[in-house]
Amino acid sequence: MNSFFERRYVITAIFITLALVLLGRLYYIQIMDDRYLLSAKENVLRRTISYPARGAIFDRNGKILVQNVPVYDIMVTPREVKPFDTLEFCKLLSIDKEGFDKRFQKAKKFSPFRQSIFEKQIPVQLYASLQERMSDFPGFEAVPRTVRTYPDSTAAHFLGYIGEVNDKMIEKSGNYYRRGDYVGISGVERAFEDVLRGQRGVTYNMVDSRNVSKGSFSNGEFDTVAVTGERLVSSLDLRIQKLGEKLMTNKVGSIVAIEPSTGEILAFVSSPTYDPNLMTGRERGNNLSKMYKDPYNPMFIRPIQARYPPGSSFKPLDALIALQEGIITPQTTFFCPHYYQAGNHPVKCEHFDGVTDLRKAISQSCNTYFCYVFDKLMNARGVKNIRPALTTWKEQVNKFGFGVKMDIELPFESRGNVPTPLRYDNVFGKNRWRSSSIISLAIGQGELLATPLQMANIEAVMANRGFYYKPHLIKAIGDKNIIKEEYTKRNYVGIDEKYFEPVIDGMQDVVDRGTAAAARIPGIVMCGKTGTVQNPHGKNHSVFVAFAPRDTPKIAIAVIVENAGYGSSWAAPIGSYMIEKYLRDTITKPKAQVQYIVNANLLPPPPGWKPPVKKLTKKDSVKIDSARKSKADTIRKQQELKSAAERKKKDTLNKILAYQPKRKEDE
Repeated sequence: MNSFFERRYVITAIFITLALVLLGRLYYIQIMDDRYLLSAKENVLRRTISYPARGAIFDRNGKILVQNVPVYDIMVTPREVKPFDTLEFCKLLSIDKEGFDKRFQKAKKFSPFRQSIFEKQIPVQLYASLQERMSDFPGFEAVPRTVRTYPDSTAAHFLGYIGEVNDKMIEKSGNYYRRGDYVGISGVERAFEDVLRGQRGVTYNMVDSRNVSKGSFSNGEFDTVAVTGERLVSSLDLRIQKLGEKLMTNKVGSIVAIEPSTGEILAFVSSPTYDPNLMTGRERGNNLSKMYKDPYNPMFIRPIQARYPPGSSFKPLDALIALQEGIITPQTTFFCPHYYQAGNHPVKCEHFDGVTDLRKAISQSCNTYFCYVFDKLMNARGVKNIRPALTTWKEQVNKFGFGVKMDIELPFESRGNVPTPLRYDNVFGKNRWRSSSIISLAIGQGELLATPLQMANIEAVMANRGFYYKPHLIKAIGDKNIIKEEYTKRNYVGIDEKYFEPVIDGMQDVVDRGTAAAARIPGIVMCGKTGTVQNPHGKNHSVFVAFAPRDTPKIAIAVIVENAGYGSSWAAPIGSYMIEKYLRDTITKPKAQVQYIVNANLLPPPPGWKPPVKKLTKKDSVKIDSARKSKADTIRKQQELKSAAERKKKDTLNKILAYQPKRKEDE
C-alpha cells in the first residue's frame, strides 16, 4: 500500500516537473526570446524605412555650401537569402568574394532575421546596372539614401562631416538611431544635428509565407512620411571664405573674420584644410585615415582649437586697461633706448624709438613702452602686492574674451590661457616673483595664449568701442531667423568709450605709416596691429589683427600664419586682401602681389624631418677634399702672418728699449 502511494507521488512529481518545464519554455519563447516574435512579424509584415534628406546649408548670401546627392544602401536579411550567382553579384557591386563573405557573416552575426546593411552608399551610376538584376538575388534589397556633396569644396572645418553611428551614439540617443544611420560628427553638422537630420518615414506591407506582397497593412494607417531636415543659413560669406583658403595654401594657420555689429562670423579658415567631398562615399574611411596620419593635421580646427601667444597684437588691450586704471594718459611718454631692462635681463625693442607716447608706441610697436606700462600696472599697489594686481589684470583681460570660451556653436573649443598668480607661485615660489619675472605678458608673450577666434573678437570690441556680440555661425533655421537673447546682448568689457579713440588713433597709424603700411587700402581707413610672435619651436609666427572702416566698422579680422616671420610680411597683406574683398568685392592690389602670397610655401618641416643625405660621388669627394685643403692652407697662412706680425712687433719693441737713454740711477 505504501509502495503504491510512493509511486503515485513520484509520477505526479514527474508530470508537474514536465509541466513546469514546458510552461517555463513557453514563457521564455513568448516573453524573453524575441527571435520567434521577430520571425512571426517578418513572416507577416515588412517594415520599410525611408530616410529623409539632410537639410542643406547656405552662406549668408544664399549660395549653397552643402547639399545632397542620391545613393543606395544594399540591405540583406540572411534568413531569406537563397542560392544565387555570387560572383555575378560581386561583379555588379565591385567587390571580391572575400569581401562578400566578410559582409555576409557580419550580417548573420547581427541577426539572421533582421535586415542590416550589406554595402552602403552605392552611387547612382553603379546602382543602375544592379537595379535590373535585384530579383535574381533574394534576400537583398536596395534602400535609397542621400549623402552630402560640397559644390565649392570649401569650409570643411566649419561645416564638419557626417558618419555612421556607433553603439555608444545609439545608446546616448535613447535608441533613436539604428545601425546604419548617419549622424553629424563635427562642425555645424554635429552642432545642429537635431534640425538637419529630419524625420524618418516608415511603410508597413503585408506578405505571405512565400514573401509575396499582399498590400499595405491596415490601409497605411500606421505609415509615416519622411520629413526632410531643415535648411540652415550660415553667417559665412563664401567669397572671402574661398579667398582665405586660397591665400593660406601651403601655410599653417588661421583666419577668422567677424561682423562687429552682429557677432556673425564671416570667415572661418583653418589651414591646412581638406576637400570635404573626401568625407563622403565609399572611400571616406581611407581618406580619413590618411588625413589623421598627415603631419600637418588637417583635421585640427585651428580657429577655435589652436592656441597662440597674441604677441604685439595684445598691446592695444594692455593700453586700454592702463588708461582705465589711470596708470597712463595718451600723453604719457617713456624713453626707448632700443630695450627695456627687466631685472637682470633686457627685453629687446625692434628699433630705437627715443621719447615715445601712446600713439607712437602702438604705431611703431614699441616693446619698451608697454613693458613700462605693464610694470606700473603690476606695482600700482606696491611691489609686495603684485598677486592681487595680477588677479585684477587677469579679470580685466578675461572680459575681452581671452582665457574663456566664447561658446561658439561648434564643439571642442579651447579657452586659451591667461595665467594666475598660482602659476607663478609654482614656478618661482610663493611671493618670490615680481613684475620683471612676468614682463613677457606686457608684449603678449609668455603664458598668455589665445585662439584666433578670441583675437578676432578683440578687434570687434575695438570696432564697437567697448563691447561685443557673442560670435556665432548660423543666421537662420528654415525660414526663421535665429534671434537669441545671447546674440543680441552687448557684452561690455569694462573700459570707458573715451579711452578707445587714442588707442584706435595708434592702430590707424599702424596701417597708414607704421608696421603695416604695405597693407594700406586706398579709400578705406583700416585700423590694425601687426605681431611677430616668438615661437620656441621654430621661426616666429606672423600675426595681423584689424577692423575696417574706422568709423562704420563692417569687418574685424585676425590672421595667423605659423612660422612665417614678421606680421607685416605675410599676415598683414592677407588681412588687407580679405577686408577689401568683403567691402568692395574686389582687390585693387596688383595680381602679381596677390599671386605671390598664394604661391608661397611656408609649411614648416614636419616633426622629425631631416634633410635628405646626398650620396657622394667620386667627383664630390674630390671637391670636398680640395675645399678642406684650401681651408687648411688659408688657416695656416693666417697663422703664419699672425706669427710674423707678432715677431715684428716684438723686434720693434726691443729696438725702442735698446735706444732709450739710461737714467742717472743706472749710471
